[in-house]
Amino acid sequence: MARTNHTRFVILGFLAHKPSSGYDIRKAIAASLGNFWNESFGQIYPALRDLEAEGWVRRTEGEADRRARRQTYTLTGTGHAAFMAWLREPAAPHIYRVETLVKLFFAPLAGPGEAREHVRRFLAEHRALVAKYRAIGARLDRELPDQPGLPYWKLTVECGIAVGQAYVDWCERADAVLAGLAQGGSHA
Repeated sequence: MARTNHTRFVILGFLAHKPSSGYDIRKAIAASLGNFWNESFGQIYPALRDLEAEGWVRRTEGEADRRARRQTYTLTGTGHAAFMAWLREPAAPHIYRVETLVKLFFAPLAGPGEAREHVRRFLAEHRALVAKYRAIGARLDRELPDQPGLPYWKLTVECGIAVGQAYVDWCERADAVLAGLAQGGSHA
Protein backbone atom coordinates (compact mmCIF):
# COMPACT_ATOMS: atom_id res chain seq x y z
CA MET A 1 0.00 0.00 0.00
CA ALA A 2 1.40 3.40 -0.98
CA ARG A 3 2.07 5.91 1.76
CA THR A 4 -0.11 9.00 1.76
CA ASN A 5 1.67 12.33 1.46
CA HIS A 6 0.05 14.08 4.40
CA THR A 7 1.82 17.37 3.68
CA ARG A 8 -0.52 18.04 0.80
CA PHE A 9 -3.61 17.58 2.98
CA VAL A 10 -2.26 19.77 5.76
CA ILE A 11 -1.72 22.48 3.14
CA LEU A 12 -5.20 21.98 1.71
CA GLY A 13 -6.65 22.26 5.21
CA PHE A 14 -5.05 25.65 5.76
CA LEU A 15 -6.06 26.82 2.29
CA ALA A 16 -9.64 25.77 3.09
CA HIS A 17 -9.59 28.55 5.70
CA LYS A 18 -8.06 31.25 3.50
CA PRO A 19 -5.75 31.81 0.53
CA SER A 20 -2.14 31.88 1.72
CA SER A 21 1.46 31.96 0.60
CA GLY A 22 3.83 29.07 1.35
CA TYR A 23 5.42 31.23 4.03
CA ASP A 24 2.03 31.93 5.64
CA ILE A 25 1.17 28.21 5.59
CA ARG A 26 4.47 27.32 7.31
CA LYS A 27 3.87 30.03 9.91
CA ALA A 28 0.30 28.81 10.54
CA ILE A 29 1.50 25.21 10.92
CA ALA A 30 4.13 26.24 13.45
CA ALA A 31 1.61 28.31 15.43
CA SER A 32 -1.17 25.73 15.52
CA LEU A 33 -0.09 22.19 14.67
CA GLY A 34 3.55 22.64 15.66
CA ASN A 35 3.16 20.75 18.92
CA PHE A 36 2.27 17.55 17.12
CA TRP A 37 2.97 18.06 13.41
CA ASN A 38 5.73 19.77 11.48
CA GLU A 39 6.22 20.72 7.85
CA SER A 40 9.32 22.40 6.47
CA PHE A 41 9.53 24.85 3.59
CA GLY A 42 11.28 22.03 1.72
CA GLN A 43 8.08 20.00 2.03
CA ILE A 44 5.56 22.81 1.55
CA TYR A 45 6.79 24.41 -1.69
CA PRO A 46 7.17 21.18 -3.69
CA ALA A 47 3.74 20.07 -2.43
CA LEU A 48 2.23 23.41 -3.53
CA ARG A 49 3.73 22.95 -7.02
CA ASP A 50 2.30 19.41 -7.19
CA LEU A 51 -1.11 20.57 -5.96
CA GLU A 52 -1.14 23.31 -8.58
CA ALA A 53 -0.20 20.83 -11.33
CA GLU A 54 -3.07 18.59 -10.22
CA GLY A 55 -5.52 21.51 -10.27
CA TRP A 56 -6.18 21.36 -6.54
CA VAL A 57 -4.85 24.86 -5.88
CA ARG A 58 -4.53 28.00 -7.98
CA ARG A 59 -1.53 30.31 -7.69
CA THR A 60 -1.79 34.07 -8.08
CA GLU A 61 1.01 36.59 -8.18
CA GLY A 62 0.61 39.29 -5.55
CA GLU A 63 2.47 42.44 -4.72
CA ALA A 64 6.22 42.25 -4.48
CA ASP A 65 7.67 42.13 -1.01
CA ARG A 66 11.30 42.70 -0.02
CA ARG A 67 12.75 39.83 -2.06
CA ALA A 68 10.27 38.66 -4.66
CA ARG A 69 6.74 38.74 -5.90
CA ARG A 70 4.46 37.12 -3.31
CA GLN A 71 2.64 34.04 -4.58
CA THR A 72 -0.69 33.21 -2.96
CA TYR A 73 -2.46 29.90 -3.31
CA THR A 74 -6.21 29.37 -3.31
CA LEU A 75 -8.03 26.08 -2.91
CA THR A 76 -10.00 24.97 -5.98
CA GLY A 77 -13.25 23.02 -5.88
CA THR A 78 -11.36 19.84 -6.81
CA GLY A 79 -8.83 20.51 -4.06
CA HIS A 80 -11.60 21.06 -1.51
CA ALA A 81 -13.26 17.79 -2.51
CA ALA A 82 -9.93 15.93 -2.20
CA PHE A 83 -9.30 17.47 1.22
CA MET A 84 -12.78 16.53 2.48
CA ALA A 85 -12.33 12.95 1.20
CA TRP A 86 -8.99 12.70 3.07
CA LEU A 87 -10.54 14.22 6.20
CA ARG A 88 -13.16 11.47 6.24
CA GLU A 89 -10.59 8.63 5.89
CA PRO A 90 -9.36 6.84 9.02
CA ALA A 91 -5.99 8.12 10.21
CA ALA A 92 -2.98 5.89 9.61
CA PRO A 93 -1.65 4.12 12.72
CA HIS A 94 0.91 6.21 14.55
CA ILE A 95 4.40 4.78 14.85
CA TYR A 96 6.11 5.96 18.01
CA ARG A 97 9.82 6.71 17.99
CA VAL A 98 10.97 7.49 21.51
CA GLU A 99 14.75 7.47 21.80
CA THR A 100 14.63 7.46 25.61
CA LEU A 101 12.82 4.10 25.51
CA VAL A 102 15.41 2.71 23.10
CA LYS A 103 18.18 3.77 25.49
CA LEU A 104 16.26 2.28 28.42
CA PHE A 105 15.86 -1.00 26.52
CA PHE A 106 19.64 -1.20 26.12
CA ALA A 107 20.39 0.21 29.60
CA PRO A 108 21.48 -3.16 31.06
CA LEU A 109 24.69 -2.58 29.09
CA ALA A 110 25.30 0.77 30.83
CA GLY A 111 23.60 0.34 34.19
CA PRO A 112 20.76 1.91 36.15
CA GLY A 113 22.61 5.18 36.83
CA GLU A 114 22.80 6.03 33.13
CA ALA A 115 19.19 4.93 32.67
CA ARG A 116 18.05 7.18 35.53
CA GLU A 117 19.69 10.17 33.89
CA HIS A 118 17.78 9.49 30.66
CA VAL A 119 14.52 9.05 32.57
CA ARG A 120 15.08 12.23 34.58
CA ARG A 121 15.71 14.28 31.42
CA PHE A 122 12.59 12.73 29.86
CA LEU A 123 10.64 13.62 33.02
CA ALA A 124 11.79 17.25 32.92
CA GLU A 125 10.95 17.47 29.22
CA HIS A 126 7.41 16.18 29.74
CA ARG A 127 6.74 18.32 32.81
CA ALA A 128 7.67 21.32 30.69
CA LEU A 129 5.44 20.12 27.83
CA VAL A 130 2.46 19.64 30.15
CA ALA A 131 2.94 23.19 31.46
CA LYS A 132 3.26 24.50 27.89
CA TYR A 133 0.07 22.75 26.75
CA ARG A 134 -1.86 24.02 29.78
CA ALA A 135 -0.72 27.55 28.94
CA ILE A 136 -1.82 27.08 25.31
CA GLY A 137 -5.24 25.87 26.48
CA ALA A 138 -5.63 28.90 28.75
CA ARG A 139 -4.55 31.22 25.92
CA LEU A 140 -7.08 29.65 23.54
CA ASP A 141 -9.84 30.12 26.12
CA ARG A 142 -8.80 33.72 26.72
CA GLU A 143 -8.14 34.83 23.13
CA LEU A 144 -10.53 32.73 21.01
CA PRO A 145 -13.60 32.01 23.17
CA ASP A 146 -16.10 32.51 20.34
CA GLN A 147 -14.29 30.58 17.60
CA PRO A 148 -16.28 27.58 16.32
CA GLY A 149 -13.04 25.58 16.09
CA LEU A 150 -12.20 26.08 19.78
CA PRO A 151 -13.59 22.74 21.05
CA TYR A 152 -11.60 20.87 18.38
CA TRP A 153 -8.41 22.81 19.05
CA LYS A 154 -8.82 22.29 22.78
CA LEU A 155 -9.10 18.52 22.23
CA THR A 156 -5.67 18.51 20.59
CA VAL A 157 -4.22 20.44 23.53
CA GLU A 158 -5.94 18.12 26.03
CA CYS A 159 -4.40 15.12 24.25
CA GLY A 160 -0.97 16.69 24.64
CA ILE A 161 -1.63 17.23 28.35
CA ALA A 162 -2.90 13.66 28.85
CA VAL A 163 0.00 12.04 26.99
CA GLY A 164 2.53 14.31 28.68
CA GLN A 165 1.08 13.58 32.11
CA ALA A 166 1.13 9.84 31.40
CA TYR A 167 4.85 10.15 30.59
CA VAL A 168 5.40 12.15 33.80
CA ASP A 169 3.66 9.46 35.85
CA TRP A 170 5.62 6.69 34.12
CA CYS A 171 8.93 8.55 34.58
CA GLU A 172 8.33 8.92 38.30
CA ARG A 173 7.68 5.19 38.62
CA ALA A 174 10.62 4.30 36.37
CA ASP A 175 12.95 6.50 38.41
CA ALA A 176 11.90 4.70 41.59
CA VAL A 177 12.47 1.30 39.96
CA LEU A 178 15.89 2.36 38.66
CA ALA A 179 16.83 3.79 42.08
CA GLY A 180 16.08 0.36 43.56
CA LEU A 181 18.20 -1.33 40.91
CA ALA A 182 21.07 1.06 41.56
CA GLN A 183 20.96 0.04 45.22
CA GLY A 184 20.95 -3.63 44.25
CA GLY A 185 17.26 -4.03 45.09
CA SER A 186 14.32 -5.53 43.32
CA HIS A 187 12.98 -4.06 40.07
CA ALA A 188 9.33 -4.79 40.84
